[in-house]
Amino acid sequence: MPQQEQDQGQTQGALKRIFLLIPGILLCGVVTIIALGVQAAEERVFDHPYIEALVVAILLGMAVRTAWEPAERWRSGIAFSAKQLLEVAVMLLGASISFAAILASGWLLIGAIAVTVVIMLAVSYGLARLLGLKAKLAILIACGNSICGNSAIAAVAPVIEADGDDIASSISFTAILGVLMVLGLPLLIPLLKLTATQYGILAGLTVYAVPQVLAATVPAGIVSTQIGTLVKLVRVLMLGPIVVALSLFVARQRKAAGTAEQGPAKAAAISPFKLVPWFIIGFLVLAALRSFQLVPDIAIAPVTKTAAILTVVSMAALGLGVDVRVLSTVGGRVTAAVTLSLMLLLGLSIGLVHFFK
Repeated sequence: MPQQEQDQGQTQGALKRIFLLIPGILLCGVVTIIALGVQAAEERVFDHPYIEALVVAILLGMAVRTAWEPAERWRSGIAFSAKQLLEVAVMLLGASISFAAILASGWLLIGAIAVTVVIMLAVSYGLARLLGLKAKLAILIACGNSICGNSAIAAVAPVIEADGDDIASSISFTAILGVLMVLGLPLLIPLLKLTATQYGILAGLTVYAVPQVLAATVPAGIVSTQIGTLVKLVRVLMLGPIVVALSLFVARQRKAAGTAEQGPAKAAAISPFKLVPWFIIGFLVLAALRSFQLVPDIAIAPVTKTAAILTVVSMAALGLGVDVRVLSTVGGRVTAAVTLSLMLLLGLSIGLVHFFK
């Protein structure tokens, strides 16, 4: 009887915790629906979304947070959406990855993309730190500029345990420059006399999001669009190794801190499953299943769409948790870090494309 009462109490406690999450999740859902509607309107007018739904969601969430501070009953659901739902979204993205597709693009181009990403990660992080930004914010900016903009920031944030203010800062300014890149990059075709192949590689290396690559390359023709998309996808796939490396680094830092506090004799061993977050393990497992064709093609689109929607919900939650006054204290430095990093990436990429005629 006592065991039954204990089980019943645990069930009631779990139901109560779920019930407390509902208001905040619903609020994030409303913001998400509006953001997706804005993106759909852009697609109807311009054929491609210049500002993605996840950017609209975080900006709209910040606007709501500025006008109204959520009470306690909203906060648990908002926090759940910002962290747990984002982790699920990152895991689901693994189902859309095929290791065979990476190898098919050619070792020279893969190597060039990988080297560019690694160099820019180091340079962007160093610039951000020199400008006085915190380490976690510098990592977010470096990953956003070097890999895939907002998606990279969203994926890396839970691994390094970045707070909402840092995520919102990096995404907001990265999004603005991403739109400017889409509008301005085609001007380099006549100025630098780029071929369709060269421009496709340049767009794939420098533009942040896949939809933005399409928007930047469609005016240049189908060859540029195909090559730009391929380069961009290979660049996005660099996110997996980077996230795993960061998770291992963070775990090592935690272990070192624990060892220093407890002493060598009391330091506990850490299993591999604690070194890498559960959602990263899930990402790699799904990617492996996809590579061995164990994930049916018919399931890819729904899984990818679900991951995209969950990411937008998480961005809405992050926006709802951001105090705009915090952004104003780092705005100038973040803008400088993102802009300088992007200019260096553009210069490096322009030099690289001359090897691919």
